[in-house]
Amino acid sequence: MSRICVLGGGLVGRFVACTLLQRGHQICLVDSEQITQLPSSIELVQTMIQPENISQIVSGFSVVVNCLPGRIGHAVRAPLLRCQGMLVADLAFTLEDPRELNQLAIDNNSTMVYDIGIAPGLSNALLMDAQCDFTSLQSAKIWVGGNPQQSDDEWSYMAPFSPSDVIEEYTRPARIRRAGVNVIEPPLTERHAVSVPGYGQMEAFLTDGLRSLLDTIHSQELLEYTVRWPGHIDRYIAGNFSEAELLSAWKFDDDRPEFTWLAIEVVAEQGRRRWDIIDEGKDGWSSMARTTGLVTVEVTEMLAEGLISQSGVMAPEILGQSKHLLQRITERMSNSGVKITCSE
Repeated sequence: MSRICVLGGGLVGRFVACTLLQRGHQICLVDSEQITQLPSSIELVQTMIQPENISQIVSGFSVVVNCLPGRIGHAVRAPLLRCQGMLVADLAFTLEDPRELNQLAIDNNSTMVYDIGIAPGLSNALLMDAQCDFTSLQSAKIWVGGNPQQSDDEWSYMAPFSPSDVIEEYTRPARIRRAGVNVIEPPLTERHAVSVPGYGQMEAFLTDGLRSLLDTIHSQELLEYTVRWPGHIDRYIAGNFSEAELLSAWKFDDDRPEFTWLAIEVVAEQGRRRWDIIDEGKDGWSSMARTTGLVTVEVTEMLAEGLISQSGVMAPEILGQSKHLLQRITERMSNSGVKITCSE
């Protein structure tokens, strides 16, 4: 059993805390708001999380899980890594590259594995596994999205994680690779229809989700698309919505069925490989909380068990460099009801 501190009590943070508790760990959940419907054995600390007080908050814990929204999530990384021997499983999605803190982590014998969700996260690990098998890739494409199971006459969307992070996805230029060269394209471009198993035709568009893959995956073409119901992006582009309006319109509805889909296609001289990963939620948890959180939980336990032991800041590709670690993640997800198929 490990003492684990989870920072952030959003949909994913609560799932991570409850799942780690079920696996026998001692859990403290920290959030600025009062979190309800938690098991009584989870210690809840209600406080504003800031860089100035983070070292005091996490004192005495074996592993810290950063499930904070991107803006504050990055601000606490350096203070966390200054804590001697700190182990950090980091889910905060930020524009900043956490690898800039690598030397700080090494100097303090600390370890951080970041971007440990479904995409980025599991997608990175699967692409690294393909690269290890195929050595040279010609094309690698990712499609990912969390959406309601049924479209509607409005947004056909609700944000399963911080809506402010979703807005940044829509506004941040997309860093991709074409013909072996890393280039930058406007977000929301290269829109195309995509067939989603069980749900029919949806719409995909470029977003800036590749991040560390642009440094680690040697493919002539490297692209990531976000998937939404048709009409969603037209509505976003046509309107002049404030962040407050979008936060309200995209509020997550626990009673509305939703699903998460991740597809990865790799083309190499030796062959092709495709993964389809889909989840529709279970036991009251959303699919995005489950698919993202299950990866986070596994990495947290790997850190606690010493399976990831080197100091420094590491991208999730490290999980795909070991067949054992990657198999552990996919098997645990499958056993939890996430549908994972791979075809060659």
